[in-house]
Amino acid sequence: MFVQIENTPNPNTLKFLPGAPVSKAGPMEFTNKKETTNELVRNLLSVNGVVMVFLGDDFITVKKNDNLSWNDMKNSIITLIDDYYSQGRNFVLDKELKSKKENIQDNEIVLKIIEILDSKIRPAVARDGGDIKFKSFEKGIVKVELQGSCSGCPSSIMTLKQGVQNLLCHYVPEVKEVEAL
Repeated sequence: MFVQIENTPNPNTLKFLPGAPVSKAGPMEFTNKKETTNELVRNLLSVNGVVMVFLGDDFITVKKNDNLSWNDMKNSIITLIDDYYSQGRNFVLDKELKSKKENIQDNEIVLKIIEILDSKIRPAVARDGGDIKFKSFEKGIVKVELQGSCSGCPSSIMTLKQGVQNLLCHYVPEVKEVEAL
């Protein structure tokens, strides 16, 4: 297996592409190895300086501490990913680890917001190694959660305001503002 690496807009995250499916459970973010029993996620979070692991459909985004260099960490991360798949595993997650029932309001505006996020915004965010999740809509304000490389990215505020907010306001006139939690 040849694990490829892609840079992301966030200098503290890298996107690792194992060339195989990663998460069949949808995007999942981990910041504490006690959150999971998954061997790969636990091992990645055990690497000195790794503070977050994000699993996408076909990629793994890893976030490091500001004060460490990727040169000191990349080889360890690639080896862990390669070893995991070399043991005959076909993916990292096949189902959701926790039962997460999102309390999504069932109204036309919210459904339209979610549709735009899913069809127009999430694919672009995933290309940068992250995800965006709808959290709520109230009084014209959409609240979202940024995950993966988007979480803490220096350009995420600009992306949120100039990209996500402009797009949602264009397609859903009831939206006045977008905020990240």
